[in-house]
Amino acid sequence: MGTSRPNMIVIYCDDLGYGDLGCYGSEYIQTPHLDRLADVGVRFTNWYSNSPVCSPSRASLLTGRYPARTGVERILSGKRGTVGLSLDEQTLASLLKPHGYRTGLFGKWHLGVTPEQNPNAHGFDESFGFLAGCVDYYSHIFYWEQQSGVNPVHDLWHNGKEVWSDGEYMTELITAKAVAFIEAGGGQGEEKPFFAYVPYNAPHYPMHAPQKYVDRYQGLAPDKRIMAAMISAVDDGVGEIVDALRRTGQYDNTIIFFSSDNGPSTESRNYLDGTEDLFYGGSAGIFRGHKGSLFDGGIREPAILSYPELLGNRGIVRHEPCAMMDVVPTLLELAGIELPERVVDGKSVVPLLREGASEPVNPHHERLFWAYEGQLAVREGNWKLVMNGKLDFGRRAPEAVHLSNLEHDPGERINVHDQYPDKVRELQQAVTAWYDEVRRQEGET
Repeated sequence: MGTSRPNMIVIYCDDLGYGDLGCYGSEYIQTPHLDRLADVGVRFTNWYSNSPVCSPSRASLLTGRYPARTGVERILSGKRGTVGLSLDEQTLASLLKPHGYRTGLFGKWHLGVTPEQNPNAHGFDESFGFLAGCVDYYSHIFYWEQQSGVNPVHDLWHNGKEVWSDGEYMTELITAKAVAFIEAGGGQGEEKPFFAYVPYNAPHYPMHAPQKYVDRYQGLAPDKRIMAAMISAVDDGVGEIVDALRRTGQYDNTIIFFSSDNGPSTESRNYLDGTEDLFYGGSAGIFRGHKGSLFDGGIREPAILSYPELLGNRGIVRHEPCAMMDVVPTLLELAGIELPERVVDGKSVVPLLREGASEPVNPHHERLFWAYEGQLAVREGNWKLVMNGKLDFGRRAPEAVHLSNLEHDPGERINVHDQYPDKVRELQQAVTAWYDEVRRQEGET
């Protein structure tokens, strides 16, 4: 590793499924730029979101803590004035700033709509994007929640000031702002290291894409074509970001982490018919469940980490279970920065990066836990227990307690809870005790 601290870019998609990238098995979506990052970096096959929905997933990504500990456990409203992530929480941006990093966010925030809780209040020197959960890709208007009496609101902001770019495609706008941020510090000698958080809203509804992306998929049905086009726009954006790093001589010393907040959505606003279990607003691959579910289809995500100065071009694949809360401790360790004093639930994955491609480092996490809207889940090795599970926002699983052995049944379709009652009891007690603890500790802070 070099002597200077690395630059960091976290690229985050919205509702992207495990099976929606070429390097994760998609047979029809073309993602050459992300595939290239996986070829030269690390591709994780058991990387989890800490929540099956957007706001809590983002809270964990930026703080390194379980959602329940951050106080953000549900999707936050887009209504202006909605409170979000407490200023008592330390984000990756606020942790890096005291160590000389310039910090920027370009894209979706969804962690509070008040001026006091916008990205700039959470450690970002520069922010450009929207504060709610979704916007029209061209008008940048938040149309939803009207049933509760909330009128549509324009939702595009630069450093807390409302701005207008009507007619510009949001994915391309996010890419352009991120590239400009990278280029602003490149090639100037003693420039500061930077952290850029690039949370795209694609492929979240509404289903919008320019014709040039749609034209790449002439052979697909209309619903699949628009989804594929939206993902291709993100992939092209990743390519532009990498090109900017190369042009400015910053590629080798830049860590790029790519993932998504939760699994693919079955929401009707994707205007898909849902006749296929494995394709409904995106693909969860072989996994059961979708957005809103604690089965793996709702929480297991594609995840890629590239860092040429450390990894070279090794093309590592890691299978250990990891989670979004691991990003903060990983990036801090790679920058040589100590963890904050408050509880961080994530664990650095640096040992997984430094070992050979096939050498196990077990266990990275002895257990991973989830809680969402009455559902609880825990993974321990190859065991996965889901309690009160749902398959998406509306459909409840037929069994109240579902135990899977992921080694033999990675799709969680065979319930073996009757065969292993002791393991069921052990994991039920563990996840219940965990949730009680983190809720109690959150209430004390």
